[in-house]
Amino acid sequence: MKHLQVVLFALVAMLAIPAAAQTASDMQILAQKLKADKKLVVAANMQLTEDEAKGFWPVYDAYQKDLGSLNKQLVGVIKNYADAYNKGAVADDTAKKLMNDFLAVEDRELKMKRSYVPRLEKVIPGVKVARYLQIENKIRAIFKYELAAQIPLVE
Repeated sequence: MKHLQVVLFALVAMLAIPAAAQTASDMQILAQKLKADKKLVVAANMQLTEDEAKGFWPVYDAYQKDLGSLNKQLVGVIKNYADAYNKGAVADDTAKKLMNDFLAVEDRELKMKRSYVPRLEKVIPGVKVARYLQIENKIRAIFKYELAAQIPLVE
């Protein structure tokens, strides 16, 4: 688990770099590095047998693809919030819409997680399914913490 802590710290450090200080190509390189590092963290902590790995990695890749889609939706909600926030006081109806859009993304994320449990249980034991979800949740918590730290409260 020490490897997990080191890589999570590195992920936080990279996420903390202000976006304004990065070019589009820098962001692409960072995204690719984070994706590769995340896979290394998962591999180091899952302790998969060879047979488990054969079944697990395709499910992992599908999960990451679906998670990427959710991230795009979340970025869309954040962009809409930033647009509204930058215009001044956010209207009540706009705030409600943004809140509902955010909660819809959160609901989709939970449904996605639930849909992957049976798929994972087919290829790895339950304890490893739980471990994988823990790893994903820890990384996701860091990601969301960094987002939250940079998004001002609605006014």
